[in-house]
Amino acid sequence: MNSSRPVTIKDIARRFRCSPSTVSRALNDHPAINEDTRKNIQEYAKEVGYQRNEVSLSLLNKKTASLGVVVPTISNYYETAVIEGLHTVLQPMGYTLNICVTNESYLLEKESLSKLLSNRTEGIFLSVSQETYDAGYYEHLESVIQRKTPLIFIDREYEDFETSRATVDDYHGAFAAVEHLISIGYRQIAHLKGPNGLTVSEQRFKGYINCLKKYNLPIREDLILNTNFNVESAILPTKRLLELASPPDAIFGVNDQVAIGAMRVAKDKGLRIPQDIGLVGFDNSPISAYTFPSLTTVHRPGRKIGMEASRLFLNQLNGSGDFAPESIVLPSELVIRESSLRI
Repeated sequence: MNSSRPVTIKDIARRFRCSPSTVSRALNDHPAINEDTRKNIQEYAKEVGYQRNEVSLSLLNKKTASLGVVVPTISNYYETAVIEGLHTVLQPMGYTLNICVTNESYLLEKESLSKLLSNRTEGIFLSVSQETYDAGYYEHLESVIQRKTPLIFIDREYEDFETSRATVDDYHGAFAAVEHLISIGYRQIAHLKGPNGLTVSEQRFKGYINCLKKYNLPIREDLILNTNFNVESAILPTKRLLELASPPDAIFGVNDQVAIGAMRVAKDKGLRIPQDIGLVGFDNSPISAYTFPSLTTVHRPGRKIGMEASRLFLNQLNGSGDFAPESIVLPSELVIRESSLRI
C-alpha cells in the first residue's frame, strides 16, 4: 500500500476481499455485519491509520458542521473574545469555525463569503469591513441570504439589512465616558474618532456629541480628528491636538489602542496624566489595566457577544416557518481608572 496517500475504504475492502459497502458498515458498527468481521476490520483500520472522509460524509448527509467567521482583524483583544464566545457554544455541538480575516478589505470580504458558500458552510458570522461601508456594495451579502445560509452580524453591522445581529451599546458607553470626564471637571474634551461610516465609530461619536450638548459645552471641530483602531494612528492626530493654541484638557479615544497612543504623545510632551490632561479609551482590553497610569475605559462584553450570536444562529437553524431577524444589543460599562481621576 502506498504510504504517501491516505488509506481509503477501497484499500481496506481489497485487504479483506469484500465490498467497500461492507467495510463502511463494519466501521459504523452495523449489526448486519458479523461481529468478528466488524472487529477485524475496525482493528485493521486503526492499525493502518484510516480516517473517515468528513467531506464525503457531509455530501451524503447534507451537513458540513462548518461555520464561517469573517472579521476585519484578529490582532485586537475584542475580536478574539468574540471568537472565543462562538467557540465555547458551538464547538461542543460538533461545529468547526473557519476564521477569515479581511484586513478591512471589501474584496477579501467578498472572496471569503464566496469560498465559505462554495464549501457549503452552514452559517456565517460577519463583522463588516471598513471598505464595504465606504463602497456601499452589499451584493455579496445578498448572495448569502439567497442561499438561505444563516448570516449573523457580530459587532459591526449593516443597519438596512434584514438579518440577525449581536452588537454592543456603543452610544451609551461613549456618552458615559464623556459624562464622566465632565463630572471630574474637564471641559475642552477632544475625540479621536474612528473611521467615518463604521457603525461603532459613528455611535461613539454620536454619544460624545450628544453628551457635550447635554452639558452645554462647545463642540469644537478642531478637537475632532479621525484615526483608525491601532496605536500608531493616534500619534499624529494627538500631536496636532496638543499643538493647538487652545489644546484639549481631555481626550476620548475611539478605543483603548488609540487612547494608549495619545497617552504616549502626552507623556512625551511632558504632560501629567490626569492632572494636565485626562484620557479615556473604549473596549477594556487587558492591557488597559496595566498602562501607567491605568486607563479609564468602557467595557464591551466580547465573549458574551459571541455566545449570543451563537444562540441567534441556532434559533434560526432550528426555527420553523418564516424567519424573523433578531437583534441583541448588550450594555457597555464604564470602568474608571487613574487616567481620568484628577484630584
